[in-house]
Amino acid sequence: MVSLPVRLVLFIVFIISFCGTEKLKQRGLRQRDAEYVERYSECLQGPAGTPGREGNPGANGIPGTPGIPGRDGLKGEKGECMREIFEEPWRSNYKQCAWNSLNYGIDLGKIAECTFTKLRSDSALRVLFSGSLRLKCKTACCQRWYFTFNGAECTGPLPIESIIYLDQGSPEFNSTINIHRTSAVEGLCEGIHAGLVDVAIWVGTCADYPRGDASTGWNSVSRVIIEELPK
Repeated sequence: MVSLPVRLVLFIVFIISFCGTEKLKQRGLRQRDAEYVERYSECLQGPAGTPGREGNPGANGIPGTPGIPGRDGLKGEKGECMREIFEEPWRSNYKQCAWNSLNYGIDLGKIAECTFTKLRSDSALRVLFSGSLRLKCKTACCQRWYFTFNGAECTGPLPIESIIYLDQGSPEFNSTINIHRTSAVEGLCEGIHAGLVDVAIWVGTCADYPRGDASTGWNSVSRVIIEELPK
């Protein structure tokens, strides 16, 4: 029979041999795994996966440093000088002169006058005469009623006038026609300077016609109305 010490020696040798064999097996397995990975790592790539959804917006970045100022531009063209004109708001300016029963029988001359204060030079004057007018004659005749401004007729643009023409008619009525009618002489006149303006209504003859027997303002009220208007 084998002694106890010999058994122990044989057991230890067996253990050492078994451990060495296990280590060789483990080393061999790792080597085969490495060879497998190396052999099959060059396989074809599979299809791409479905794209992922967009991510949340990122936070704003830090503002950059200011850039270098640009160079001066080309010199512009010379502009036009503009001047603002501040004017007072327009206010009404009018006047009326009235006469009761003028009964003015002159055929040539001034009938009535009304003085007006014009505030602006760039405005126009509206004038109106309202009253009864009459013309009587045995043959054809014509009379003219018109306005003057400071003694002169309007030139901006034309005179302000009204006429009455009477034809010869039938002989039996020539000497007896005596009709007085309320009539008007009206118009606008421009180009009159600011200040006092003497506005007058006159009677005179028509061009190329004889005068007759004129009458103004018989048995009624006559009036002159003057109004300043903006242009």
